Amino acid sequence: MSRPIRVHLLLAWTWSRALAQYPTSLLLMTLGTSLGAIAEVFAVFVVFRHAGALDGFSLAEGLLIAGLANLMFATADMLMGTVEGLGQHIRTGSLDVMLVRPVSPLIQIITDRFALRRLGRVIPAGVITGIALHHCDIDWTLGKILFLPVLLVSGVAIAAAIWLAGSCLQFFVIDAREAANSVTYGGQALTEYPLSIYGKGVVTAVTFAVPLAFVGWQPVLYLLDRPDPTGLPESLRFAPPLVAVVAGTAAALLWRLGLRRYRSTGS
Repeated sequence: MSRPIRVHLLLAWTWSRALAQYPTSLLLMTLGTSLGAIAEVFAVFVVFRHAGALDGFSLAEGLLIAGLANLMFATADMLMGTVEGLGQHIRTGSLDVMLVRPVSPLIQIITDRFALRRLGRVIPAGVITGIALHHCDIDWTLGKILFLPVLLVSGVAIAAAIWLAGSCLQFFVIDAREAANSVTYGGQALTEYPLSIYGKGVVTAVTFAVPLAFVGWQPVLYLLDRPDPTGLPESLRFAPPLVAVVAGTAAALLWRLGLRRYRSTGS
């Protein structure tokens, strides 16, 4: 397990060092990414300021939901986001080159053109989440303090698994990138608000089909000690670690299935 991690860090550092040769460009791109992330959360802020509350959730609680969703997906995007370029690698034949190298092709893809500017989304999301946690009325028991890092890691793992699984569709349909983005970026936008404002069908889909509910919604319910307004069992708020394992395993199997199906570009 240590070798893949070392290779991942080495390749990511190589790309980061290359981009750092143009510090002004890197700074401006990071700033632009940060402004985009802040604008997304600001939209949530405006909605709650005008509405006062959404389905019983206050402004601070709404910002906690949005902040957690952004933090999880932004971290997963930084770690796995470039896998969405799989279709381009298939079309150009560069995936063939990756397959003959003594390094996992998945590691090569997720570190390809690794960009530190994605930290521009992670840092603002982390700051907003921290501020929201401070302003929310949370009874910080020892269990919550210990379980919070588990929830954070599980949320990132689930988001990363969704990213990988969606990108694997390009093994079967080359132009499926936009469809995958509708699940990843679209899923992030959906989870920035309390899921209870959506219809029952949507809540069921993002809980049992595409497990977006375990990225931010269920952890927030756990932290706030709130009953689930959607009527789902309260035991689900403890399920993110299990869901992360299941989602990660399913994504890994889909990746292996896609690689076995792959037959090169033919050129």
